[in-house]
Amino acid sequence: MIAEIGKIFVVLGASLLLLGSLLWLSAGTLRHIPLGRLPGDILVQNEYFTFYFPLTTGILLSLGLSVLLWLGKFITSR
Repeated sequence: MIAEIGKIFVVLGASLLLLGSLLWLSAGTLRHIPLGRLPGDILVQNEYFTFYFPLTTGILLSLGLSVLLWLGKFITSR
């Protein structure tokens, strides 16, 4: 039980380290990725009202997190 929790922490830590390194090394080049302004994101603007619902962005982020969690579960189950 404790060994499995240790594996989970190692996978989470390695994932955070990798993500942090990528963000740090990118040094602003990620702002060219149109995350949040993808086709399928809903934007309704009026003179007095603005409504924004990032539908496509949310779906892509959900898929990405699902894949990461699946990989973490796959690695720790070995």
